Amino acid sequence: MNFGLPAPLDIQVVGPNFEANHQFANRVLADLRGVPGAADLRIQQAFDQPKLHIDVDRTKAAEIGFSQRDIGNNVLVSLSGSLQTTPSYWLNPKNAISYSLVAQTPQYRIQTLQDLQSIPLTGAGTQRPEILADVASIKRSQEMGVISHYNVQRVIDIYGAVRDRDLGAVGRDVARVVDKHRTELPRGSQLFIRGQIGTMQAAYTSLLGGLAFSIVLVYLLIVVNFQSWLDPFIIITALPAALGGIVVFLFLTNTTLSVPALMGAIMCMGVATANSILVVSFAKERLLETKDSAKAAIEAGATRFRPVLMTALAMIIGMIPMSLGLGEGGEQNAPLGRAVIGGLLCATVATLFFVPAVFSVLHRKTARAAQ
Repeated sequence: MNFGLPAPLDIQVVGPNFEANHQFANRVLADLRGVPGAADLRIQQAFDQPKLHIDVDRTKAAEIGFSQRDIGNNVLVSLSGSLQTTPSYWLNPKNAISYSLVAQTPQYRIQTLQDLQSIPLTGAGTQRPEILADVASIKRSQEMGVISHYNVQRVIDIYGAVRDRDLGAVGRDVARVVDKHRTELPRGSQLFIRGQIGTMQAAYTSLLGGLAFSIVLVYLLIVVNFQSWLDPFIIITALPAALGGIVVFLFLTNTTLSVPALMGAIMCMGVATANSILVVSFAKERLLETKDSAKAAIEAGATRFRPVLMTALAMIIGMIPMSLGLGEGGEQNAPLGRAVIGGLLCATVATLFFVPAVFSVLHRKTARAAQ
């Protein structure tokens, strides 16, 4: 559904100056909280994860006979095990399976800061073991819990969701807030809006282009079949009514424009064109016999009334269950059904009344020439 994206809203601050970017992201986040419909806004990366910083006194450690590497290995073995420093394996002769042998201090033995300071230290050049507190001091501090990168560069993500508004409207308000803060960006940093907003805009561009291309392609295909430029134009005069019906029906049902709605619009174009072809093709046949464009248009509308109505009603009735959005996840495809229903309601009226009228007007000269 979301193409693997973590959130509908993703405002990324990209740049090398991480502390300045963090302060800038906090200012942007404070303004974004005032956008209607934006919910669950937060900075994804945690900057306050607690950590313990072990500061080794290298002079004292060298006097005892420990190097920095020795102290690091001893702490690592106690906390994470010896598998990372000196991996050892034991081969079971009965089943020929190798097992890892790991030396590690049990976790329940390291519960407090004093337990951590009491970690024993051993080394090759030392005569007796020492403890960590003899050569190092431990300080509490904070660090980032997650370090995120996008195209190699480090980023700070401001994530957010959408509630009670459509993603497009919230995205426009977010873009205004982001544009207002672009002049405050730290030197060398950049600000981007990503997430489902970019995916939605790309999908809209593709589908709207596909809708326009489908109308042009249908027109050219009909030109080839009818061997005329005029009759295909009369046929597609029902399509503006279909588009208007889609917009009005989506508005009346309080349905926002979406990818399923645009898919329904493309489907509606095909059905509306097929019904118009029925009317215009029959009207041309009657025009050759009656030599009267008005009479031919009226007869075409009356004769093709039942086939056009049956085709449209079959499509509309079939889309009613989908348009209601019943069942689990049914609201996902409800805009598709509503777009088809609204488009066919208006396109059917235009096919039966408007298209014959346009045919009568544009073929009036042809009828006079024939007479």
